[in-house]
Amino acid sequence: MSTFLAEFLGTALLILLGNGVVANVSLNKSKGKDGGWIVIATGWALAVAIPVYIFGPISGAHFNPAVTLANASIGNFAWADVPMYIIAQMLGAILGACLVYLHYLPHWKETDDKGAKLGCFATGPAIESTTSNFISEFLGTFVLVFALLGIGNTVMVDGLSPIVVGLVIWVIGLTLGGPTGYAINPARDLGPRIAHAFLPIPNKGDSNWKYAWIPVVAPICGGIVAALLFNVIF
Repeated sequence: MSTFLAEFLGTALLILLGNGVVANVSLNKSKGKDGGWIVIATGWALAVAIPVYIFGPISGAHFNPAVTLANASIGNFAWADVPMYIIAQMLGAILGACLVYLHYLPHWKETDDKGAKLGCFATGPAIESTTSNFISEFLGTFVLVFALLGIGNTVMVDGLSPIVVGLVIWVIGLTLGGPTGYAINPARDLGPRIAHAFLPIPNKGDSNWKYAWIPVVAPICGGIVAALLFNVIF
């Protein structure tokens, strides 16, 4: 139960902070309005690092079905525990998105841009192209998982690895995040997208379900390929 709670609460915190920085930059009358991409990428990096510090010793701090499945595919994680982890991650992501909604409650009706409101929950492409969007999410998650496995094999001072994980998220956002908003995590995208669909957000528009499969399938594929290749090489 402790590992389930760690993945649930850790993913909820990750989404609260990560989607929180997007809302801070995107919603009208927020004091962070128009803070820009650097603020978003930095916020997301820290949003991952902080829960890794808190919950890493308990569950390994996956917070991401692509990471869980990638580790299971090379024998680093028990397949029997995969469903529990993914359920915890999805529920945590939905909770985190609901908390973002509550935190910025007065700002939704002050914002007319439906796309900006959806962007506070789920990702979307800058240019719609199924092939290119899939490749972007695949490559971003490939880099993430390959780097995480490398970090796991690196001897470093106790307490440093969560910061390095945050740096990996930061550099992915700064360099590869522009085309799709770098979901690189099926729970991070699908959970908040579900929350966007049922929350009473004023004038919110649709949840762009036609795109929703890409930030789910592409990260899973990219993560598994990265893990298999890492395992072959090292």
